[in-house]
Amino acid sequence: DTCRNFHCKRGKVCHADKQGKPHCICQDPAACPPTKDYEHVCGTDNKTYDGTCQLFGTKCQLEGTKMGRQLHLDYMGSCKYIPPCTDYEVDQFPLRMRDWLKNILIQYYERDLNTSGILTEKQRNKVKKIYQNDKRLVAGDHPVELLLHDFEKNYHMYVYPVHWQFHRLDQHPVDRLLTHSELAPLRASLVPMEHCITRFFQECDGDQDKLIALKEWCHCFGIKE
Repeated sequence: DTCRNFHCKRGKVCHADKQGKPHCICQDPAACPPTKDYEHVCGTDNKTYDGTCQLFGTKCQLEGTKMGRQLHLDYMGSCKYIPPCTDYEVDQFPLRMRDWLKNILIQYYERDLNTSGILTEKQRNKVKKIYQNDKRLVAGDHPVELLLHDFEKNYHMYVYPVHWQFHRLDQHPVDRLLTHSELAPLRASLVPMEHCITRFFQECDGDQDKLIALKEWCHCFGIKE
């Protein structure tokens, strides 16, 4: 089977020609395996797709067109009304996001105490300092004023979580720049709960080049150069 170890990007599948030579063709959206309701996704065209297979297969078939360039995964779940993000809300967003990233790392560290594997040894050493700090603000639904006060008072605890999330997303390729596709895993899962995340990332892209550099990312989260 010449297609066995032949890799195609999302939305394409391997097909062997008459000579047995493998090449990639667009996935037929109608041929995608059936999905459950919870696997539905919403595209940036505000259309619900049965799953990512159908979405990226459709995007592939539109390759070279304006619609194809604009079609991306917007968020997980069926399309629904997402309220607009106000100026006040987008200003408060980094406070909650920083706190959330810090607490995600703490959870990973606690899991690794029993069965290691989520964090590398270097990452565990970084998070250990935050975990053992008796001034750490524990997870909870805190008012904005408390989050702001804690960030100003314990700034050093928030620097690594912000850097960690950037480098976790920066994978395809690792170039210290985040593309729309690299942001998608974080964005797509959070949009239904955090309606400001799309506007936040748009405003992070200060030079409007559709790429978020590490410097822009840190600036958005209030991390000094």
